[in-house]
Amino acid sequence: MTHSSFANESPQLSPRDNERLEYLGDAVLQLITAEYLYKHHPGATEGELTQTRSAMVNTNTLAQLAEELDLGGYLYLGKGIAKGGGRSLKSLLANSFEALLGAIFLDAGYDAAYHYYLDRYRSLPSPARDANFKGRLQQVAQERFGETPFYDSEGAKVGAHREYTSVVFAGDKPLGTGHGASKQEAEQDAARAALESVVGHSDTEKAAPAKPARTPRARTRRAPRTPRLAEADKAPAVAEVIALPEREPEPEPDPQPVPREPRSRQFGEPLE
Repeated sequence: MTHSSFANESPQLSPRDNERLEYLGDAVLQLITAEYLYKHHPGATEGELTQTRSAMVNTNTLAQLAEELDLGGYLYLGKGIAKGGGRSLKSLLANSFEALLGAIFLDAGYDAAYHYYLDRYRSLPSPARDANFKGRLQQVAQERFGETPFYDSEGAKVGAHREYTSVVFAGDKPLGTGHGASKQEAEQDAARAALESVVGHSDTEKAAPAKPARTPRARTRRAPRTPRLAEADKAPAVAEVIALPEREPEPEPDPQPVPREPRSRQFGEPLE
């Protein structure tokens, strides 16, 4: 089994590595565990199924399965990783088991991979469990946002080692960022940061104690303000008296003749 560090150092011996098989094995493993839990736990909710599946495929569990097969002894590693104890590194062991499962799927089909994994998993004395931040975050994201979180991960070489950075999203909203020596560690760290951001704490961390309530300070009542006088209530200003010019007397009209009172004409009087 060829790690990318060996392929980069010795391309003439092994131009290809196991990363494509790891990708395939991871997808097959997700389907195997999802089908198994769906059939054998009909009463479980979606969140419960997600948490159980995460426990079956986490890095510690897969590394334990790889140790049972001694896969570390079959890894071709670069000189630096080999000297640094890479054969016992859990992330590398977990990746090697995923590559093995992918190879079984290609050679013998889905049923063979299905029974091979489940038989190995059932044979573990006590299946390993780790801080399942990803499973918890998936349950929280589905409940609060109606979205399944997804991870955008990139690797970069830092000195002699490779470091991964992962950002977890719910829809188009980033929830948290994490770092780690492997893609799985970076995603778990991103999920942990997202849980702290969304719910305030992660499953394996106790919630921060609530801050004591602040004692309200006594407030002194302010003296009532003197209401301003309305414009109508103010004393009216004294108006300035302006003398008007005297009017000239109008001429008296000419006296009109007093009309005589009409009388009736007597018989025999001439007409006027």
